[in-house]
Amino acid sequence: MSAPTRVLGQPRAGSSSRALLVAAPIAALLAVVPLVVPPYGAILLAYGLVMAIGALGFNLLLGYTGLLSFGHSAYFGVGAYSVALMVKYLRVGSMELFLLGAIVGSVIVTAVFGIVCVRYTRIFFGILTLALSQVLWSLAFKFFWVTGGTDGLRVPTPSLFGGLVTGAGDKTVFMSHAYYYYVLILFGACVALMWVIVNSPFGMALQAIRDNETRAEFVGVRIWRYRWVAFLVSGVFTGLAGALWVPLNGLTTPDIMHWTFSGELVFMTVLGGFRSFAGPVVGAIVFNYLKTYAVGYTVYWQLVLGVVLVTLVLSLPTGIVGSAEKLLARFQRSRP
Repeated sequence: MSAPTRVLGQPRAGSSSRALLVAAPIAALLAVVPLVVPPYGAILLAYGLVMAIGALGFNLLLGYTGLLSFGHSAYFGVGAYSVALMVKYLRVGSMELFLLGAIVGSVIVTAVFGIVCVRYTRIFFGILTLALSQVLWSLAFKFFWVTGGTDGLRVPTPSLFGGLVTGAGDKTVFMSHAYYYYVLILFGACVALMWVIVNSPFGMALQAIRDNETRAEFVGVRIWRYRWVAFLVSGVFTGLAGALWVPLNGLTTPDIMHWTFSGELVFMTVLGGFRSFAGPVVGAIVFNYLKTYAVGYTVYWQLVLGVVLVTLVLSLPTGIVGSAEKLLARFQRSRP
């Protein structure tokens, strides 16, 4: 571990301070959302924050390790089904226990899948992740006496903070206030943790592997081990997102384990910009709003959404955040 640290160095000293200055006002704005917008708007934003956690995990592979996965719907589904099965068979109602179960399930599945996948790169890695995710989807689809099949499994409103906050009463109010703040707290914790990871010596080593695998191996980076750990962390983040998503949705079905859902995670990350830390977060929130309003306005929402996304990707090749950074840099250069 010491060799890559010395060669790759540490992030710039002021980067964390600048990130905190940007994050603080954004966190303040997110905190007042339930107080100034209708309940539906807060719930919709909660969906976006949940998907942003999954996109952050996915981008640890794509943006920082250079591995394109088409199977992250599997880990999202593992998190969601862990919650649903705990409700069905263990009669659990605590969100903290749901999250613990989802993390354990995600670690087991991701660790096994990672052993198979990370030995390969490029198209071989993508096809393997796709194939393994489809295996889980078919199991969830066929074993209907366990998973509910296409009918899915329902998840009631959970209790929060060890039972201090319960969902008794109006579910809409609970989801738009108490559960929104719960999601926001976990979102902030996940963002902070991922920031530490990608700016640590481990994150620097992943970027070295992405940029030049041969050189990284030459300076002492154990390629397979680093990729496997990155795969594991990425899957756990995505599984955590699945666990937070299912109480919002109230129902989990095999659809969330299908490869098309993995495609949505890819779209979110590319839309926001996978070369920037904040890109997946912005992309997930924007994609969530685009999809929701497209579904609400037309039965041809897939066509509309596809056209909008292709247009955005072609016009903003570096993503929303990447393009904004370029415009800001151009503006600063043009100032006297």
